[in-house]
Amino acid sequence: MPTADSGFLNRIRSFSISPETYQVVTLIALVVLVIIVFTGAAVRLTASGLGCPDWPKCYGGVVAPPQINAWIEYGNRLVTGVVSITVIAAALLAFLRKPYRWHLAFFGILLPLGVIGQAILGAFVVYYHLPPELVIFHFILSMILIDAAFALFWCSRYEPGERRYSTDWVSTWAVRALIPIGQLTIFLGTITTASGPHPGDHDEELVRRFDFKGTDTLEWVVQRHAAVAVIFGLSVLAVIFIIRRQGGDRRAQKPLIVTLGLICLQLAVGITQWLLHLPAGLVWVHVVVATLLWLAVLWSVAAAGQITPGTKGALIRKPEAAPTG
Repeated sequence: MPTADSGFLNRIRSFSISPETYQVVTLIALVVLVIIVFTGAAVRLTASGLGCPDWPKCYGGVVAPPQINAWIEYGNRLVTGVVSITVIAAALLAFLRKPYRWHLAFFGILLPLGVIGQAILGAFVVYYHLPPELVIFHFILSMILIDAAFALFWCSRYEPGERRYSTDWVSTWAVRALIPIGQLTIFLGTITTASGPHPGDHDEELVRRFDFKGTDTLEWVVQRHAAVAVIFGLSVLAVIFIIRRQGGDRRAQKPLIVTLGLICLQLAVGITQWLLHLPAGLVWVHVVVATLLWLAVLWSVAAAGQITPGTKGALIRKPEAAPTG
């Protein structure tokens, strides 16, 4: 005779989620992971990194005191809670999605594991008073989480038997070559921030910044960051010409144009903030555009597809059954 417990377990086993619904879940997970980068940047640029000097509470309580820096830091932690719920849902629902796909489950599990890592790392960042090395690693881990979330979202858009293939290996690899250049640009940007006037807290004696070139450190890093950013932009422009050549696979053209536009915007913001002596608001915009720029690079690489002999840049689908009757 079936028991109440067995009936509950059967209902769980019979529960499923459609591919369309799961795709929406993955998109939400990607969006909230991007938002947490924006709020994290606000914490640093408003000198709220130690707005709550303890963790997970704030000044020993579960509610932040009426101080702007405490509310900004604590608000960022609350957004992290929303992120946690969302990525856990994306991970669990990957196993309930019909049909089941192991690589969606793999990317889904990476998200909560990464968020746990971020929470632990964030605790160390606060405990050790915002050391620039840990702050940079904190941001890089955020970018890795965005990579995983984007991969989860993009893969959820296609069913088994649907893959993007291309025989234009020149275009595909040209687009992929943008990844290390983009990563280097972002990495130098984090070093620039860690060398600048926004260490993350008002107590500049407590919070250390990079000074490996003495008083010239910031200018030295900015020059190299700007140079690599220009090279990045020229590289994207060159790739656009490559894919537009005769016989080239142009599927990545739209995201590449978006990428190039964001690079131009980023250069304009960067020059302006330097001339205005790095106001916090413009630095925050710089971080936001950098995050969107990285998303555009991921979009370009995904749109370029995979290289498979015998197919020409088309979406390969399973043949539909012939109509009967």
